[in-house]
Formats: sequence, C-alpha cells, structure tokens
Amino acid sequence: MDAMEFFQLSAGNWRSQRTTHHLAFRQAEKGELDINVATLEADHPQVIELCELHKINPSLAAGGALVSWQGTMAWDPTDEGHKDSTVMVVVPDRDSPRQGKLLREKGYAETMPVAGIYQMDAQDGLVLITEYETMSAHERFSFITPSRRMRTSIVKRFGGFSSASFCIETRIESNLDNGANTGANIGVTSQQQQNVLAPEEYYSILGW
Repeated sequence: MDAMEFFQLSAGNWRSQRTTHHLAFRQAEKGELDINVATLEADHPQVIELCELHKINPSLAAGGALVSWQGTMAWDPTDEGHKDSTVMVVVPDRDSPRQGKLLREKGYAETMPVAGIYQMDAQDGLVLITEYETMSAHERFSFITPSRRMRTSIVKRFGGFSSASFCIETRIESNLDNGANTGANIGVTSQQQQNVLAPEEYYSILGW
C-alpha cells in the first residue's frame, strides 16, 4: 500500500497504551491517549493551506489526515494533560509513491510546522524521519490487524538526551472485530485488509 492507503486504514478512533523510556534517567513512563484520525482529500482546504505554508505546489499532494489526541502521561502535573491536533499531508515522489515528504502543521517533538520524509517498508509499515531544530525523530507505524496498530519511535535531542517509546493502539467503536463490512466506513478495499492481515515479521525499535 502507499501512505494515503495507510491513513485510510487508520481512520477512526483509537486507544493508545504507551510506554516511554527516558534513556538518560533509566526510567520508564506509562500513559494512555485517545486518538482520532480523519482522512482529507487532496483538494481539501487544509491540505492546500499546509502545502502553501511549506511552499509546495498543492497539486503534488495525494491527500492528508487530521489527527487529534487527548490523554495523560504518568509524569504530567496533576492539572496538565496531552490534548492537541495536527494536519498531515502526503506528498509522494513522482517516481515512487511509496516514499516522499510528509508535511505537518505541528510536529510531534516540537510544536511548529515541519516537513519530514516517509517511506513504506517491506512489511507495509509507515516509517517517518523528521529533523527538527533541536532534535530528530524516527517513527514507525504498522498494523497487526485492522483493529490493532503498533507504533514505535526514537527521539534524539542534540544535547544528548534521548527517549524511546512503544505503543499498542486498539481501534474503538468499530465493527472491524466482527468482520462485518470491514473497511466500509474508511474507504479501503478487501484486498488492502487482507494485506494487513497477512502474516509478516514486525520489528520494534522501542519507539513512540
């Protein structure tokens, strides 16, 4: 599949169980997030606006996604939580749609517009590499089943501090588990679902 097909398979509501390893402190932090993913067509105003922000011709975009999340991590202050949203836009390479640029309205590691690169690996995992002003992030998203995703990442800060996270994300409020009308509400084909369910070897880089 390509990156937009991956986003289409990801559309919906997810419950994310995350463990973050703060390597410098040799400690792990657990958390839980509720995530919503909605796909955007290539001609959606938010897709066009983000392309223009990054000075990229909107006609090159394959589409995008609006991702919002809300939750907590163990080390959060009592009155503070994680709640935000961002728009992502897929700009595939002309000769290879399984790789290209991923534009973000707001980065994960730094809350500012950022453009990273993406590629689909041999197991149809979505790999994102993003360079920020003060850090870099390597992320991988993969489906275990249509209702279960694995997400890993490593964030390296230029001052020497690094963190690695591992997430298991479960689709909620979905009919995918009972096999009825699988994919009907997220615009994917039965062949794409079969590809997700096909047995593959998955690796973990202990990431976000």
